[in-house]
Amino acid sequence: MRKTGLPLILFGLMLGFSTSANAQATRTWVSGVGDDVNPCSRTAPCKTFAGAISKTAAGGEINCLDPGGFGAVTIIKAMTISCEMGTGGVLASSVNGVNVNAGAGDAVYLKGLDFEGLNGTTNPGLNGIQFNTGASLTVDSCMIRDFSNFGIKFVPSNVATLNVVNTRISRSGTASAGGGVQVSATATGFARALLSRVTIDKHNFVGVSVVGNGPTSAIQIFDSTISHNNSNGIAVSGTGGVATIGSSAIIGNGAAATSGNVLSFLNNEIKDNNPDTVPTSAGGLH
Repeated sequence: MRKTGLPLILFGLMLGFSTSANAQATRTWVSGVGDDVNPCSRTAPCKTFAGAISKTAAGGEINCLDPGGFGAVTIIKAMTISCEMGTGGVLASSVNGVNVNAGAGDAVYLKGLDFEGLNGTTNPGLNGIQFNTGASLTVDSCMIRDFSNFGIKFVPSNVATLNVVNTRISRSGTASAGGGVQVSATATGFARALLSRVTIDKHNFVGVSVVGNGPTSAIQIFDSTISHNNSNGIAVSGTGGVATIGSSAIIGNGAAATSGNVLSFLNNEIKDNNPDTVPTSAGGLH
């Protein structure tokens, strides 16, 4: 019995060690001087978001210990990435900065990130953030700039919401495509977006694009500025596409201030666009 029991005990200990080693934490950490072979704990942080995400449980959070460049990442589960201890850099070349391919019930929250897409170089980044699947995406206090397509491309294939707050999105797109934010549900999706206290400026093409592909693609914009984009400030096209604006400024855009199905609470500043198109009333303030 002793000879039989000892190997079983050792096997049990080894199994327990393996389970512990592969466990995912609800909070992990990255650092500019970390290493992805680490467990991503506070005392042994990882180097990149991609390294940390596999060690973070669904619904968990990745935090930054200090400033650093933490790289592009694909998110496939409910997740928060929050960097409030200095620059949480995402430098993207030939790829999206963040891809969201999460489950239909998963909420993704990004805060305090600095996206750079190297637009104008040989291998620029594609989109700062591309959302394909998930329940919701929140972008809070981020800087997104210099991508060859859009700063944020929200193209859900399911029912999903986008919230962007306290964020600046600048200098993306080409002379004929791309720009600041695109909301465009696929033929099987349903997209609703809210922008609040957001600056969208100096894009090579459109500021905000809303494309309806049958299902609803709707965006509401409040307390925001859309300025000095080379094409329309807001452009809406397709069945089911609509934008509503309130308490916002649309200034100095190289084409019409608004185009397509754009509604207004009639309390916006629209000036120096080419031309200053007036949106349809949304029915007044309530």
